[in-house]
Amino acid sequence: MRMRRRVRWWKVLGLAGLAGVAASGVVIARAERRRRAYTPEEIRTRLRVRHAEANSVSPDD
Repeated sequence: MRMRRRVRWWKVLGLAGLAGVAASGVVIARAERRRRAYTPEEIRTRLRVRHAEANSVSPDD
């Protein structure tokens, strides 16, 4: 009887791990789709803005 309970716990832990991996994959796929939705012009604009912000001198310096 004790052996059966151990096996059940391992099954539960395995299924929980599998569910975690699947959920991570969903999050990654969603982020990838969002990233690929930008047009090339939007990417260029965003990069130019980030570059300008990085090169601006803050008063604290």
